[in-house]
Amino acid sequence: MNQHAKLRIGHSACPHDCPSTCALDVELLGPDRIGRIHGAKANSYTAGVVCAKVARYADRVHHPDRLLKPLVRAGAKGDGQWKEASWEAALDLVAEKFEVAEEKYGSETVWPYFYAGTMGLVQRDGIERLRHAKKYSGFFGSICTNLAWTGWMMGTGALRGVDPREMAKSDCVVIWGTNAVVTQVNVMTHAIRARKERGAKIVAIDIYENATVKQADMGLVLKPGTDGALACAVMHVLFRDGHADRAYLEKYTDDPKGLEAHLATRTPQWAAAITGLSMEEIEAFARLIGTTKKTFFRLGYGFSRQRNGSVNMHAALSVAAVTGCWQYVGGGAFHSNSGVLKFNTDVLEGTRLRDPKIRYLDHSRIGPVLVGREDALYGGPPVTAMLIQNTNPANVAPEQRLVKQGFLREDLFTCVHEQFMTDTAKLADVVLPATMFLEHDDIYKGGGNQHVTLGPKLIDPPEGPRTNHFVIEELAKRLGVADMPGFGLTERQHIDIMLGKKGLGNFDTFRQERWADLQPAFEEAHFLNGFGHKDKKFRFRPDWTGQAAPNKPPASMGVFGPCDRLPQFPDHIDLIEVADAEHPFRLATSPARNFLNSSFSETPVSKSKEGRPQLLIHPEDAAALSIVDGDRVEIGNTRGEVVLHATLFAGVLRGVVIAEGVWPNSAHERGEGINVLTGSDAPAPYGGAAVHDSKVWVRPAT
Repeated sequence: MNQHAKLRIGHSACPHDCPSTCALDVELLGPDRIGRIHGAKANSYTAGVVCAKVARYADRVHHPDRLLKPLVRAGAKGDGQWKEASWEAALDLVAEKFEVAEEKYGSETVWPYFYAGTMGLVQRDGIERLRHAKKYSGFFGSICTNLAWTGWMMGTGALRGVDPREMAKSDCVVIWGTNAVVTQVNVMTHAIRARKERGAKIVAIDIYENATVKQADMGLVLKPGTDGALACAVMHVLFRDGHADRAYLEKYTDDPKGLEAHLATRTPQWAAAITGLSMEEIEAFARLIGTTKKTFFRLGYGFSRQRNGSVNMHAALSVAAVTGCWQYVGGGAFHSNSGVLKFNTDVLEGTRLRDPKIRYLDHSRIGPVLVGREDALYGGPPVTAMLIQNTNPANVAPEQRLVKQGFLREDLFTCVHEQFMTDTAKLADVVLPATMFLEHDDIYKGGGNQHVTLGPKLIDPPEGPRTNHFVIEELAKRLGVADMPGFGLTERQHIDIMLGKKGLGNFDTFRQERWADLQPAFEEAHFLNGFGHKDKKFRFRPDWTGQAAPNKPPASMGVFGPCDRLPQFPDHIDLIEVADAEHPFRLATSPARNFLNSSFSETPVSKSKEGRPQLLIHPEDAAALSIVDGDRVEIGNTRGEVVLHATLFAGVLRGVVIAEGVWPNSAHERGEGINVLTGSDAPAPYGGAAVHDSKVWVRPAT
């Protein structure tokens, strides 16, 4: 018997904010210890593959720097002086500070703040139950999906798409605006299978020659924020050369004749000047997808993180409608299945306790919120108390100088519940140690596939860390709302309720199944029964301010940005930060292979593989600035300046620079990270974070 066969294997799901939500097989070495983590071979999407950073998750679980005891600030904010406290004393202090703040300013002065550090429904979303019960300020969670989901919904009217496993049955897989090798490795599993078994071509469209572009048969490297121009020129060629499926267009789309007329001037020559691609590249791509009926468009998030990101998503999505590839197995488009994996979370989130009169605050704009900008506070009081779970805004949120300035306010009390001493925890008043995903019960749904997967507790946590659920329940007791509906239940009871309402049994029966495949039928997934709008048509003419979307801002917030400039048809629109004489470069903050947002930046292997914060710059741009490989460079704009080390890289267009991350602020020599340079203005129409859309200058550091 081999060593692996002797191991006890537990089953779970990856909790991190990656669309793959991999089903996992975990080596259990003892009641509180794990070995390697493997992708579950029995899961048809994960297919036995998991990214390297999750495979070595033992480095995180057993990390010597894990937070193990509650800490209370003992010196000035941010100076690193702490005293240990008991859980009872720490929670008593948090509740006391919340009550004092509420007495002075009313309940809206407290802002529970969370996001996707875990994608588990119980441990992530239970904070909403406390928010609604106490009438604390609402949370408009905009940073990740809004720009992409908005653009998708404008076209299809429903957040679903082709079964992602159909990539393996495709003759051409277009990976658009996502570095799948780095951010969702399972996409590559199915795309490469199509290449091996069917001779399929893989096309990668991105803003630099990243790992996915390098593996593609055709790599298109364009300027940030110009994907809409590429899509329009491709559709122009499809109509011009007879590759548009006119019968499909007539049956399934709203205004194909209007679109064709609009595209008459959107030629490859027009797009080449905007995108930086050659006319030949645009023509070749259009010819490939026009003559390949089984083309699968895998549309990512990255290319939507521009101020025109929703327009770019809608334009790229429209290409699939013009070719009519939705009609075929292995054809069509996919972005997220989040719309078909919904659970009834009324009890978990305390939805019925929500007061519609309570204001919402935009979580992408935490900097302006915390410094008291009037337009960010929506007429309510200043935020003077926060509970933060599952996110690290002092590192990942835009306009870092505002964020840090806000956290350092003496009149702001902040409690951070975390696994490590993150940049945000360093600025807190109370830090509580949190469990990791293998140390508690939860359930997960995969936006990038079609599975709901159970994540039962597999090991005991170290002495000290407590679950998010525990913190919410204990604060509810101290704040006088523990008798309200939804409180007093265990994690498993919440999971039982959600599974029961979905018709999926309960925790115990689901544990035997491990996951459920909720992929809609072929006709539904390919929209052959019609799209999600009332008229069942795909919309080339979007309703930019009226269309429903999964995360549309509440009516009290209205719509955002210059909506009057959004185009009538798919188009390129310069809502982006256009480079100018003072800021001649466009900066994108793309994902690093060994980090996931700010997670894994604390583990030794991930840190050593990434090296140090770097700026990828074209050799000719570097030469013009007298910069050589490895030089310290300063980059900046009106928001601030950051020092990085230059890496000369010919796989990026001139005038574009890339900073892969997100590195902790402390990894930069001045203690300020890359998000000093990103803007927090809310893009049209429904908000989001345009973190790949910053104009900057670059110069040798002095």
